[in-house]
Amino acid sequence: MSKYIFITGGVVSSVGKGISVASIGRILKSRGISVSVQKLDPYLNVDPGTMSPFQHGEVFVTQDGAETDLDLGHYERFIGVELTQASNVTSGQVYSSVIANERRGDFLGGTIQVVPHVTNEIKRRIRRVAEISQAEIIIVEVGGTVGDIEGQPFLEAIRQMRKDEGRDNVLYIHVTFLPHIAATDELKTKPTQHSVNELRRIGIQPDAILCRSDKEISGGIKDKISLFCDVDKEAVISLVTSDTIYEVPLLLEDAGLGEFIVRRLGLRTDRGDLDGWRAMVAKLKAPKEPVTIGLVGKYVGLRDAYYSVREALCHAALAHNRTVKIEWLDSEQLDGMADDKLRQVQGIIVPGGFGYRGIEGMVKAAKFARQRKIPYLGLCLGMHIMVIELGRHVFHTDKVNSTEFDTDSAYPVIDLLPEQHSVEEKGGTMRLGTYPCHLVAGTVAARAYGVDVVYERHRHRYEFNNDFRQPLEEAGIVASGLSPDGRLVEITELRDHPWMLACQFHPEFKSRPDSPHPLFVGLVGAAKETLIEGAQTSLPLN
Repeated sequence: MSKYIFITGGVVSSVGKGISVASIGRILKSRGISVSVQKLDPYLNVDPGTMSPFQHGEVFVTQDGAETDLDLGHYERFIGVELTQASNVTSGQVYSSVIANERRGDFLGGTIQVVPHVTNEIKRRIRRVAEISQAEIIIVEVGGTVGDIEGQPFLEAIRQMRKDEGRDNVLYIHVTFLPHIAATDELKTKPTQHSVNELRRIGIQPDAILCRSDKEISGGIKDKISLFCDVDKEAVISLVTSDTIYEVPLLLEDAGLGEFIVRRLGLRTDRGDLDGWRAMVAKLKAPKEPVTIGLVGKYVGLRDAYYSVREALCHAALAHNRTVKIEWLDSEQLDGMADDKLRQVQGIIVPGGFGYRGIEGMVKAAKFARQRKIPYLGLCLGMHIMVIELGRHVFHTDKVNSTEFDTDSAYPVIDLLPEQHSVEEKGGTMRLGTYPCHLVAGTVAARAYGVDVVYERHRHRYEFNNDFRQPLEEAGIVASGLSPDGRLVEITELRDHPWMLACQFHPEFKSRPDSPHPLFVGLVGAAKETLIEGAQTSLPLN
């Protein structure tokens, strides 16, 4: 029977629950314990697929095609598991299911209430993860903060879980923020006390408290939190802001959280082995020469919109024993001065996105990469941009476009599939999840991967238009990755360019700190060569 760890947050949002959950998962996995994870999001959207990245940040896609919260990316990167659509539950999903059941008459005419009907549906979905994964430990993060109105049904559901599953099979961990008052140079515990009191008011007594702060937490502060929050002192864990998020599992392990969880849940396991992870973090923190990558996007005002891209670049740089410096370039601002802004980078990446805004700046970036032989990696939209830019060069007209941006384009090099032209609703209409991609021998893509077939995650509607495939191939485009039937172009690269490649899928979702994605490794490697060549050409002549 699975045991459950529930993670709640208090005081402020974005306090680090997702990283804490991922870190706890890594700690348990290091002890040979099987782990699965779930995120409960209280918002009423069915999923974040149609939400603005400015509000929600990145939409992470699981291997089975679920559009989910970006925290699932943390879980997969830290723990090394592949999660499913069952791992992200929203209020929208829960209420939709309950109402559908009521309409079918499943409740036999009874009055439908939050307790027990909504809470029962939440518990059913929590237990579903245990059924699917068969993991020993299910870690469940409750989104938002304690006291949020929309989160109350989720808190009530996890309160009931301890009674349902047995006290020895459920553990509650509360992540809270300790603000620092500069005038008195103090960390204040009162917000934490109020947050825990709110939890206790609804019937949840935390077993451990993770205290997030920007300053070291003294023993006296731990004593105070232990006393007023009725938590063992050993379970008051200091979690000070670190140089890298990948250090958090080590901080929690060194603070004794792993041993505490094992003892409280009665788990039989060996001592944790984080030596490999510790070595990776040490290498990550060591001084290294930087490689500068220009990230040209429309959502750079909220960098969480490109969280997985940022982390994938970090992983790839680590593989080359470099550090990555990202220049965040707003594609709407890449006007006539694009050259000045792009001349400072050794590589360019154009990530995914939707809608026309900022597209022309991305096209200018792709043109700069093509003409100046700068390494380029396009991700989904970034592939469309690469094809549009070359198409404009080939056909000598700015009319070349995607029908996503210009429905009447005379040269729609990117278009919907014929069977998609009747699509009207925006939710759940895309090509989502993992699809196979066959690599063409001798191409840059094939050399990067080193295998014949790869499986990558998709999130898009528009595809390479095969009506223009022949003239574009004659102009230098190489279709180096194809669907099994050869109909869909999954990867394009540019002939006679050191490294200009774009893919229809999102490789960033599969990158891990200890297993970087081959395409990002290829980009950073090519950018490193550009840096070396640039340094050599800048040397004075004898």
